[in-house]
Amino acid sequence: MRLTVAQALVRFLAAQYTERDGRRHRLVAATWGIFGHGNVAGIGQALLETGGAGPDGMPFLQGRNEQAMVHAAVGYARQSGRLSTHAVTTSIGPGATNLVTGAALATINRIPVLLLPGDTFATRPADPVLQQLEVPYAGDVSVNDALRPVSRLFDRVTRPEALIPAALQAVRVLTDPVQTGAVTLALPQDVQAEAYDWPEEFFAQRVWHVRRPRPDRAELAAAAEALRGSARPLIVAGGGIRHSAAQASLAALAEATGIPVAVTQAGKGALPHGHPADVGGIGHTGTATAAGLAREADLVLAAGTRLSDFTTASATLFRDPAVRFVGLNLDPYDAHKLAARPLVADAREALDELRQELAGHRVDTAYETAYRREAARWEARVDNAHAVSAADEELPPTQAQVLGLLDALVDGTDILVNAAGSLPGDLHKLWRARSADQYHVEYGYSCMGYEIPAAIGVALAAPGRPVWALVGDGTYLMNPTEIVTAVQEGVPIRVVVLDNHGYASIGGLSGTVGAEGFGTAYRFRAPDGSYTGDPLPVDLAANAASLGMAVIRARTVRDLREALTGARSATRPTCVYVRTRTPDTVSGPPPAQAWWDVPVAETATRKAAAQAREEYDRQAAQRRRHL
Repeated sequence: MRLTVAQALVRFLAAQYTERDGRRHRLVAATWGIFGHGNVAGIGQALLETGGAGPDGMPFLQGRNEQAMVHAAVGYARQSGRLSTHAVTTSIGPGATNLVTGAALATINRIPVLLLPGDTFATRPADPVLQQLEVPYAGDVSVNDALRPVSRLFDRVTRPEALIPAALQAVRVLTDPVQTGAVTLALPQDVQAEAYDWPEEFFAQRVWHVRRPRPDRAELAAAAEALRGSARPLIVAGGGIRHSAAQASLAALAEATGIPVAVTQAGKGALPHGHPADVGGIGHTGTATAAGLAREADLVLAAGTRLSDFTTASATLFRDPAVRFVGLNLDPYDAHKLAARPLVADAREALDELRQELAGHRVDTAYETAYRREAARWEARVDNAHAVSAADEELPPTQAQVLGLLDALVDGTDILVNAAGSLPGDLHKLWRARSADQYHVEYGYSCMGYEIPAAIGVALAAPGRPVWALVGDGTYLMNPTEIVTAVQEGVPIRVVVLDNHGYASIGGLSGTVGAEGFGTAYRFRAPDGSYTGDPLPVDLAANAASLGMAVIRARTVRDLREALTGARSATRPTCVYVRTRTPDTVSGPPPAQAWWDVPVAETATRKAAAQAREEYDRQAAQRRRHL
């Protein structure tokens, strides 16, 4: 079959499927693109020729920013359980380098995304071409090489026949539950347009089985023995529970044994809110209940988590001198962290078999009663943060009250998307996840600008469900452009913009580390040169309206309640804009319940920094190596 390289690649991708638990999914459901001289005549022409309709076609989605297109693909892939994803094509030069941040986000979060950046000429008929980076010591380097460290697989297709092994390896990695992440096939623009006689077998439908490895019997027995011998066990559930669709297995284990379950940002929703074993988020942004249990735990089952510094409170959270860990993870690299007893397996398979191994075992009644009592106390603190008094009705809401109003409105069909700023901390502590996939907070890379494009991807993967992008003003200004795409495609995302005049999260952190909020407020310069003047006259609601969204402005709590209700029933992309009130000691969210290591200046002339260093030294002294 004689086709160009680009035509062959598009046809090949349309024939790839995944299968897990007897259910089949198309691997690459659509391709996002922005065209330039590096891909318009190759991939662009191939997408036009192949067509978007039918099982053999490749649907096309028009983006506005290359990074945002990757975010949308990540949102789609995560909502699809990593069994289906999108491809992203760009031109050479800035189009390709704009992919780097999105690629890093996908790889860090273990989410499959296929990147197809154009590249400079392989045959070098004109050298340099427009946008080519010239590297005097290496003729085969282009800007696409910046994608190597953030890709799980990188290949440059410099000959037509090289596409066959490159494409097969790309799909292998995309469908591998351990290795998956961003996969990059760099495509020189001349090679894209070159014709070749392809074997028809290359385009045959392929179904890639996504495996569920069972645990090694010896590792399983050791894990069960450790749990049986523990007086104060704790399960830390991460994103691997979601990726494995192991929520029911986790609940069954917790119910059979009474072991409490704390969740990471990626793992929130692993147990539904209200489950007797649910003790909420763990780590710096977690609950007091989970932090207290972690400090006293003598055995931690880390299930599907990378154990990042936020989860471990920068290695200060697990304080019992005798504490030991069991690392349940598909990836041996993660399973061995904190000197854990490894349990290398699919989360669902391992949890089911672990429950069988622990048949008849249950934690002490006093332990179970105590953590449930503490969890109830935390719920009272959540209610207090959400509370709205009669006087509050006519005031701007605090951020916690915004979440409370949304909490009172949604049900298990709604999906919340967030990534950066102060919202992830409040959500981790306060949000009551009603379904396994409601809580969609990207915190592996915590990338500002993720929310709006990711919400589009989520909505495409879950049509008919209300999808909310919760966005601070700093994040909105980073990347609002895909609003145009949502309008163009008729994707009815709900964007809630919380305007607090600056980088609130980093401003708060700045205050605790002696930097005094420097450079974090969106204000005019004062006479002393600091950004402490009047707030900037930026109208984000007007901006959203100019991009095509329906906009509802909310000034007070009463306004906001009505605005959110209206937005939830909207059938077109809708923005709810509100300026939030600085929280006070009554209505604000609870503070951090565990430490996070952000080094403070050892020497400083300013009092705030000197005091912050004293506190830093006190906290850092509690850090330990788990050996």
